[in-house]
Amino acid sequence: MPPTLASLVHHSALKLTVRAGEDRLDVPVRWAHVSELADPVPYMEGGELLLVTALKLDAEDPEAMSRYVKRLAGAGVVGIGFAVGVNYADIPEALLDAAREEGLPLLEVPRRTPFLAISKAVSAAIAADQYRSVTAGFAAQRELTRQALNDGPEGLLGALAAQVDGWAALYDASGAVVAAAPEWAGRRAARLTADVERLRERPAPASSVVGGPDHEDRVELHTLGTGRRPRAALAVGTGAPLGTAERYALHSAIALLTLTTERSRSLHAAEQRIGAAVLRMLLAGEPDHARAAAGDLYGDLLDAPFRVLVAEQAGAPAALGEVVEAAAARSGEAVLVVAGPERLVVLAPDDGAVVAACTRYANAREDGPDGATGSAGGTDDLAVGLSAPSGPTAAGGAYKQAEQALSVARRRGRVLVEHEQLAAGSVLPLLADDAVRAFADGLLRSLREHDETGRGDLVASLRAWLSRHGQWDAAAADLGVHRHTLRYRMRRVEEILGRSLDDPDVRMELWLALKATAGE
Repeated sequence: MPPTLASLVHHSALKLTVRAGEDRLDVPVRWAHVSELADPVPYMEGGELLLVTALKLDAEDPEAMSRYVKRLAGAGVVGIGFAVGVNYADIPEALLDAAREEGLPLLEVPRRTPFLAISKAVSAAIAADQYRSVTAGFAAQRELTRQALNDGPEGLLGALAAQVDGWAALYDASGAVVAAAPEWAGRRAARLTADVERLRERPAPASSVVGGPDHEDRVELHTLGTGRRPRAALAVGTGAPLGTAERYALHSAIALLTLTTERSRSLHAAEQRIGAAVLRMLLAGEPDHARAAAGDLYGDLLDAPFRVLVAEQAGAPAALGEVVEAAAARSGEAVLVVAGPERLVVLAPDDGAVVAACTRYANAREDGPDGATGSAGGTDDLAVGLSAPSGPTAAGGAYKQAEQALSVARRRGRVLVEHEQLAAGSVLPLLADDAVRAFADGLLRSLREHDETGRGDLVASLRAWLSRHGQWDAAAADLGVHRHTLRYRMRRVEEILGRSLDDPDVRMELWLALKATAGE
């Protein structure tokens, strides 16, 4: 601990005598400062032991000494060291009375004790205290590292709580408590979720202090992670502000937890590439190759019913990705996540925690903070489509279901639509009738014959244009052609069919014909 007036009084070489303020000797001394100024306060920072000989003081004037001592006490000076046998044979009564009245410690310094000896004693004690703090900090770092390697974040939190004589808790990206030490601290940490969420909105790294003297404890909150958005947060609760050694332990814990919760970018990028390759194989109808490429990375995800979730949002649906990762981490579920610039694709176990978490997140955004629809009234335009339960051999169909549901969510201004909500009462099964197929074949025959001559891809262009509700840019992008090329093809469709695509009945008949012959 830092030097105190008591430790200086007990220093055998200094021979100091307490003349006033005997009950306030346990105050830490930040420095020993010599000043003969009548008003040294402008040069004080607080916590000093002021050493004087009263060379320029009217030390026998009670009023002058009262003002002098009051200003020193108000500036945070912890005590006065008065050298006797220099200008005064003894400490003047006026100074003694003022110090006793103010309760400010007054130490008598014998003539044979130079002020330099006191300054050196204070400096040496401060240096020794700092050395002990640094040594304790390194010892704490070693212990925290050992616990992190042996027992993971839970062991590290336990060691940190012991080091700071308090409690510690770890939050995931969604703000939920994932671990706490001691065990009872989980309840205290859960009450700080709102504070953690506010902290995560600030640029990383961020920290804040919650509570204080009038609360049950003082809690420091720190974000964890190296990216723009923190991946986790740490809370540390103590009864008082952290000392130097405790601060070393906290910073070590932050570094270690960042390493354990933030996967390296290269590893994350590699997993993304594997996930994208596995997804492409599944959509291409190659489940065996997908399993071989995935290995044990996704557990039994590819051998059990799963759902496909497709989300789109300008600027990437990063928040939904965090919800997926947090739910997977808490539940231990294996998920396949492929994140693009504006699209997120997730394969997650059917009826699992990840699907449930995504549904809750979407429903919360659907309602909005004031009851307004999230996607229709929001600014980030998130839309999510969720397939029916499927398996590896039907992954392509599940992906199409999710995209169809996503398209409906866009049209209806919804945040999330499940494909199963669309399948009930669908008219599509009626298109299997032979008469309908005959009508469809007759309606589209001239277009197919045109395409077979190699003069254009009118059927595919018509399907893309109708699927995008006549949106030229979107349909052209789907086909990989310029919108002027698509406009020319649609004019050729009208010329060949002898019908106007501006007629909604014509568009409906053509769409149904395309759906009826989709398997050909």
